[in-house]
Amino acid sequence: MTTDTAPISTTNEREPLEPEEFQRVATAIEAAVGRTVVGQRDAVRGALICLIAGGHALLEGVPGLGKTTLARALSNALDLEPKRIQFTPDLMPADITGTTVLLQSADAQETQLRFEPGPIFANVVIADEINRAAPRTQSALLEAMQEHTVTTSNTTRELPRPFFVLATQNPVEMYGTYPLPEAELDRFFLKLQFEFPPVAELNAMVARTTVGEHQAEATEAPVADAETVLRMNALVRSVPAADHVIDYASRLVVSLHPENAGATDRVKRFVRLGPSPRGVQALALAGRVAALIDGRHNLSIDDVQAIALPALRHRLVLTIDAERQSVSPDEIVEEALAALPREAS
Repeated sequence: MTTDTAPISTTNEREPLEPEEFQRVATAIEAAVGRTVVGQRDAVRGALICLIAGGHALLEGVPGLGKTTLARALSNALDLEPKRIQFTPDLMPADITGTTVLLQSADAQETQLRFEPGPIFANVVIADEINRAAPRTQSALLEAMQEHTVTTSNTTRELPRPFFVLATQNPVEMYGTYPLPEAELDRFFLKLQFEFPPVAELNAMVARTTVGEHQAEATEAPVADAETVLRMNALVRSVPAADHVIDYASRLVVSLHPENAGATDRVKRFVRLGPSPRGVQALALAGRVAALIDGRHNLSIDDVQAIALPALRHRLVLTIDAERQSVSPDEIVEEALAALPREAS
C-alpha cells in the first residue's frame, strides 16, 4: 500500500509592488467590485484590506445585502479561484478539509490511498452562514486560517497563496445557529458590518437587478492576479511605522482590558475579556494597507484610529450586564479611542 505525501514548500520572497502601482491596482479593484456591489463602501474597502494584508474577513449583516456577492465580485476582479461552502448543522469537518480515499487498481493487485482535497483548497473561500455549523465543524478552519495549512492523516498540506476566508453570518436569526468560539473570531482579521442601504442605493440595486437579464457575477476582465496580490502584501510589510504609532496601537488594545488600571469605567464594567495581541497586529497591518491605498507611505495614528472598529469589535467578550443594557462592542471601542491620549504620559 502506498500513501501520498505533501511536503510544505517555502514561499519565495517576492519583489514588492511600487507604491504608485499599489494605489492604482487597489483603486481599480475597488472600482471593479463597486460595479457589482451597490454601496457598502466600508465593507468593500475592509475586505480588500484583509485580502492584501493576508488576513480573513467576517461579514455580518441581515440577509439580502450582498455579502456573498461581495465575495464573488472580489475573486472575479482578481482572477482568483473561489470555492463556496454552505455551512449547515450537518456539515462535517472532512466536508471542508477533504478526506483520504482507498483506490484499487483494475486487476486488484495494488491499493493506494489518495487524498481528495476539500473546498478549503482555494484562493478565496466563501464560508456562507458560518454560524450555522456546529463548533466541531467550525474548528476545521482554525489551522487553515492561522497556518495556511491543512493536516489530515498525519500529513500537512499547504494551501494556495493568497488564501482568503470570507465568512458571512446573520446577526438577527438565532434559531439553528452556533456562536463562533472566541478562538475562531480572533483569527478573523476584520469584522465588517453590512448596513441596510439608504433609499438611493436601494433604487440603484433594484434598477441593476430587476431590469433586463441580471448577471449575478461580473463578466468583465480581472484587473489583477494572485501574483500581484502577493507583491502588494510584500510592500505592506515594508511600510515604516514610528515607535509612537505602534505604542499608540498597543496602548489602545491594553486600555480595552478590564484589569488595566487605565481602563474606563465602562470597560471595567462591561468587558469580560479584552483583545488578544492579534488585535495590535491587525491595527498595524490594516493601517498600513489603508495608508498605501490613500497614497501615503507610512503608518499614522489616524490610520490606527480609522481601522480600530473593524479590527477590535469582534475581539471583545462582553459581560451579561452589557447584553442586558444593549451595550455594543463599537460603543466600548469608540469610548476607549476618545479617552486615549495620542502620546504616552
